[in-house]
Amino acid sequence: MKTYFVPAAEDSPLWWILLKIFFQTTIFWGLFLFVIPGGLVWLEQLWGEIHFHFSGQRILGIVLFVLGGSLGLTSGAIMGIYGRGTPLPLDSARQLVIVGPYRYVRNPMAIAGLTQGIAVAFYVGSWFTLIYVIIGFFLWNYYVRPIEEQDLLLRFKEEYSDYRRAIRCWIPRIRGYDPPVKKAHNRD
Repeated sequence: MKTYFVPAAEDSPLWWILLKIFFQTTIFWGLFLFVIPGGLVWLEQLWGEIHFHFSGQRILGIVLFVLGGSLGLTSGAIMGIYGRGTPLPLDSARQLVIVGPYRYVRNPMAIAGLTQGIAVAFYVGSWFTLIYVIIGFFLWNYYVRPIEEQDLLLRFKEEYSDYRRAIRCWIPRIRGYDPPVKKAHNRD
């Protein structure tokens, strides 16, 4: 099996990992949550104002953006602190992260990003942005996620396999995941 993920350098100090995550997040948010949706809104305006509107939609957009952003920032920081790497495939976590939001759902960062995308679509009332988020979900779920899970199985083997069996990808558990305790081998 081939992997596309490269673990972060072992000698990277935590401050450097967190700084990289901050810049990655800034670029991700800028491109996927502002530039692309802005272009889609511009296209909608060219085609004749096909926006949607409902009562409280901007407030809902703000609330969802803050919730999604908080989940994403928390998940990214936990990835750096406990995984000693970043969410990017060329600087990925060296340790399997199963603390914080990862105890309840396997992909809190993807959930956060999609929630923020929906928030942006609601805030501006953009059908194209909503469709863009739905396409993003399918691309992530059926293309990126299998590659990521293949890498995690190669690197973390049974530890990830146990985790994947216990924790769903999209729907959080009520109780957090507690990894099985490994039995020590007796050499008597």
